[in-house]
Amino acid sequence: MTDITRSRTVICRLDELDDPGSRGMTVTHGGQLHDVFVVRQGEQIFGYLNNCPHTGGPLDWVPDQFLSLDKGYVQCATHDALFQLHDGKCVAGPCKGDSLAAVPVSIEAGVVVVLMDRFFPGNK
Repeated sequence: MTDITRSRTVICRLDELDDPGSRGMTVTHGGQLHDVFVVRQGEQIFGYLNNCPHTGGPLDWVPDQFLSLDKGYVQCATHDALFQLHDGKCVAGPCKGDSLAAVPVSIEAGVVVVLMDRFFPGNK
């Protein structure tokens, strides 16, 4: 678990993520815990809350394993819903048409960071 004391929290170095690959972690912000994960696709990084829009449960089936076997989608461990990597939109499963809650992320000097202050503005 990482405590956010600034507007950014380091998740990992970009070269530590497979391409495509994913990594999850729990962060605290505003005194609350938030499970988040990032997905790498090429030189791009996408961040989401680790909550299925259908069940509210976590998406990963084992730690840091958010992707389908072909690594083309984020896949819910509960009901196999498939979400596009680049925008989190569900394209198959009971929540088709819904989307994952995006979390702002960036790559700074080769390091992947999550920007929770942009996700929860004014709540530090």
